[in-house]
Amino acid sequence: MARLLHDTHRLTDAEPLYQRAIQILEGADGPDYPNMAIVLNNLAALLEETERMPEAEKLMRRAVAIFEKVLGPEHPNVAVSLNNLSNLLKDSDRLGEAEPLMRRALAILEASLGPDHPTTRIAGENLDVLEAEMRGGGA
Repeated sequence: MARLLHDTHRLTDAEPLYQRAIQILEGADGPDYPNMAIVLNNLAALLEETERMPEAEKLMRRAVAIFEKVLGPEHPNVAVSLNNLSNLLKDSDRLGEAEPLMRRALAILEASLGPDHPTTRIAGENLDVLEAEMRGGGA
């Protein structure tokens, strides 16, 4: 329900549902399960949309850590979370911090999904945009 509300831009309605999902997952599965990382990523995206970058970054980093611990550091879900975190850092004008995370995300996706996979291509495009911004050329 939270994701549906989020997708329909009802962010104030979605946020407490994400928070409730986190509470439920912590009670049922504990804090370190892939489902928790997914909800954390979704809530972080909402927080980013509402320009609450520090809160969003904290949740994204927690999601990356959970995926790395549970699925291993080379799993595509780790890469997607790194991509999200990198984009948040880019949007916060922290390009130097964003770039190595995006490179790592792309490398994981190329190795696990292949260079022609749509997710890999998106990460490659995101890296291109980031590099252009780092050169001062914008997107």
